[in-house]
Amino acid sequence: MGEASLDPASSELTISSTIIIYGDAANQALALQMAHDIETIWNEPRATVKIQRHPYLLRFKIDGIFNPNLNPEDVWYNDNPLLNFFRVEEYSERDISFVDGLGCNTGYFKLANLQQTSTTSAHEYGHTIGLDHPDNLDIRGRGIPGIMYPRGTLCDPQYQYDPSVAAGEKGGTLDPQWRKVLVSDVEDLKLEKLRFKDGKAVVGEFSSIYHFKHEKP
Repeated sequence: MGEASLDPASSELTISSTIIIYGDAANQALALQMAHDIETIWNEPRATVKIQRHPYLLRFKIDGIFNPNLNPEDVWYNDNPLLNFFRVEEYSERDISFVDGLGCNTGYFKLANLQQTSTTSAHEYGHTIGLDHPDNLDIRGRGIPGIMYPRGTLCDPQYQYDPSVAAGEKGGTLDPQWRKVLVSDVEDLKLEKLRFKDGKAVVGEFSSIYHFKHEKP
């Protein structure tokens, strides 16, 4: 979730979000790294978006904060669209990182996923601003995988965990480190449909779920 701001003078459309992390595996260095990863990866295509026929350069501005004293009420009653709340732990009962729907502002991250590749934060952020996994998870012959392709996607050999094995075999699926934000990912956001008031608009919605720590069985 975030806030979109139009600046006609500079012809820039900026989406700003603040990533607030909490949990036993969270810390300030990780918060800053997640924010950096999201901002860098989503800014890479330098995409242009037309708002009312005027072209704007799309820019993402992401901040990261560690809040070890976050209370459930801080999440439940938050009405600031900039703020996104993610618990970070070594263990997740789903064994993956996840957010609470499309266009949301809360979720739960498994630390190992964040350590494995910088695209994990950027992928989950894509969900928070409205993007789902693509329907077709066989993209062999289509080159670089977009940011929203999940683990298990069939892809060209050079983007697999192991380029030497056949697609679908162990190691023969998408290694998430190769995902990139493509212009097509930005187009899928449909930012031209945002309703701006005084140059600002909300991207996404409040899910407002505080996550308690998952305990190993």
